[in-house]
Amino acid sequence: MRIWRVLGSLSLLIAFQGCAGAGLAVMGATAGVGMSTGVEHTLNGVVYKTFTAPLASVRFAALKTLDQMDMPVKTDAKTEIGWEVSATAADRTIEIELERLTDRTTRMRVVADKGEILFKDTSTATEIILQTAQILQGDSTPLKGVRGTNRKRRALE
Repeated sequence: MRIWRVLGSLSLLIAFQGCAGAGLAVMGATAGVGMSTGVEHTLNGVVYKTFTAPLASVRFAALKTLDQMDMPVKTDAKTEIGWEVSATAADRTIEIELERLTDRTTRMRVVADKGEILFKDTSTATEIILQTAQILQGDSTPLKGVRGTNRKRRALE
């Protein structure tokens, strides 16, 4: 079955050889199915995740993440749909948009722009989302501040 997926993807790549975006989308759809982090990536370098947490909690976790990653916050402003936060890291501009979907659901959008027209740093954007998720998870457990599953297990015993 896997060989058919690869052959089908390759035939589509040949058919769409002038359209790199379509080929990348097809390859990404077949190769990235196993990603279980819940983080969505787009072809233009934008990274998304929806959290089951109130907007205020996600904002606090995002600001704490930026602080832990030593990324100074430049703006932190309320918008019609939620909050916008921007920070800097080396030659990158980090843009975070938090959108309130419901009272207990918030969508986070992160773009790490390197300043070049086509280059977005998706690994940095993904790490910001993953660290934010880790902080949110840590805030919802009774062992706040304890890192590592082995330490958590020992603390519970």
